[in-house]
Amino acid sequence: MPDMSASVSLAVTHLVPLAEVDENKVTPGVLGFIVFAVMALAVWGLMKSMNKHMGKVSFEEDADASSEEAGKKGSGTAAAKGTPKAQQG
Repeated sequence: MPDMSASVSLAVTHLVPLAEVDENKVTPGVLGFIVFAVMALAVWGLMKSMNKHMGKVSFEEDADASSEEAGKKGSGTAAAKGTPKAQQG
């Protein structure tokens, strides 16, 4: 089994030049810019996907759904007219 610490240290040594480590200067450097750019692209993609999915949503009620609710609420008026409740939809 290969030594994991050797591969980790090798990976870190490749990332150190991107981070521009300097004890006297603290800046995000190229690595910070790359991370920020990737996050910005991810947010842009999520917003684009959300807009696409929100475009598919219908905010208007169907005529059948509203008539069923009106039938349930108005069941007392139908009984008052002499229509038995068993015949209602």
